[in-house]
Amino acid sequence: MLRRAATIMTASRPVTLFEKIWLGHLVKSLDDGRDLIFVDRHILQETTSAIAFAGLTRTGRSVLHPEMTIATQDHIVSTEPGRDETTNPQGRELLTLMRHNAYRNRIRHFGVDDPRQGIVHVIGPELGVALPGCVLVCGDSHTSTAGGLGALGIGIGTSEVEHVLATQTLALTRPKTMRITYEGKLQPGTSAKDLILRAIGLFGIAAGQGHAIEYAGEAIAGLPVEARLTICNMSIEIGARLGLIAPDDKTFAYVAGREFAPEGAVLDHALAHWRTLYSAPGARFDKEYTVDCSRIAPQVTWGTTQQDVVGVDDRVPRVDSFPDAARREMAAAAMAYMGVEPGMALEGLPVDVAFIGSCTNARLSDLEAAAAIAKGGKVAPGVRAMVVPGSMSVKRAAEAKGLHEIFRQAGFEWRDAGCSMCVSINEDIVPPGRRAIATSNRNFENRQGPRSRTHLASPAMVAAAALAGHITDIRKADQP
Repeated sequence: MLRRAATIMTASRPVTLFEKIWLGHLVKSLDDGRDLIFVDRHILQETTSAIAFAGLTRTGRSVLHPEMTIATQDHIVSTEPGRDETTNPQGRELLTLMRHNAYRNRIRHFGVDDPRQGIVHVIGPELGVALPGCVLVCGDSHTSTAGGLGALGIGIGTSEVEHVLATQTLALTRPKTMRITYEGKLQPGTSAKDLILRAIGLFGIAAGQGHAIEYAGEAIAGLPVEARLTICNMSIEIGARLGLIAPDDKTFAYVAGREFAPEGAVLDHALAHWRTLYSAPGARFDKEYTVDCSRIAPQVTWGTTQQDVVGVDDRVPRVDSFPDAARREMAAAAMAYMGVEPGMALEGLPVDVAFIGSCTNARLSDLEAAAAIAKGGKVAPGVRAMVVPGSMSVKRAAEAKGLHEIFRQAGFEWRDAGCSMCVSINEDIVPPGRRAIATSNRNFENRQGPRSRTHLASPAMVAAAALAGHITDIRKADQP
């Protein structure tokens, strides 16, 4: 009945990729205007699951589908090599609760002692838990990362985590649709991180509010899957509920053979369905934007939101260049916090910390891009440089390629997997008043430590800044 209803609803007009997946998971439309949708995969992390499990216990409910749920420790874990659940004392209670709740409810648990442990949004795709066309939820906003595989990755709150555990469904207001088309090809020295930062800078952090974004165009089609995950990860930073990219042969090759991915006849059946996952010709979007890739330089943020961004060869904008009074006020406050001034060049600005990691840019390809810059160089005196793989699987793969030796010889710290300095609820923080350049997705005030200052950039740009001791343009011939 569910599939029949979805077919009837989509037959009258061409539909978008988002609508195809959403309607295929629609259980019913509720009287309050929300849709009740079925959830295929649920990933738990330690900071938002404890209260949800407590709620289940209080109401006498149990986990309906433990086989559709996995749990991992990532936010509060120490990234010190050889760590355990007690290495970061402030995280011990939540880490212990996570493990006990998972075991008690028969949920697969990837703790710090498991070789598959890692950041939720890294291990979901790499384990084959996230699949094209699925609805995947997690109590973390950057669940949108899974959209890089053509999935609906939806970040949810603690009460919703409890609801999904108990019912395997989720009640949500259906997002509107939006498409960002990247015209032209990726320019030399630029990456997926630069593509998404450029869009946020052009359209603002509220442009996608209430929308599901589909990314399209020549540049997007040319990206490898891991780069697509980076694009979709930062959909939240443009205000959207989620972002996704239509799956293709690259996606299908990426998924095949992963631990929890389908195989054999089941995979053949899945592929037949996955190949239908694209926006129909003529499908209408509620919003449409385009980005000219020929005008994208390596991007660096100068302020305290992701829309405060320019090319590395550009300058901090004048406050009066913003037409809106509220935006001018925000810009002035951001400049004061960051210690930058209108008209200042970002290139040459000294940094104290260089952080390569996070769910945005800590996959193998990210580390390879950074290592290509770091090879043969030395971290500048006074700079703390860290590389934190997104998962222990990524760490092993990087070590098999010798990347850890490149980083260590250059003076970078080589850590274990975790959210690390991106979220600063562990021991990895930027000291007060110090300036960091990071591959993270957020640069808010105090994000990486009290009174810390963070500039967002790509892995290659962060590695180059670590060696130079200041923000630098990787396109210049004299760079390592």
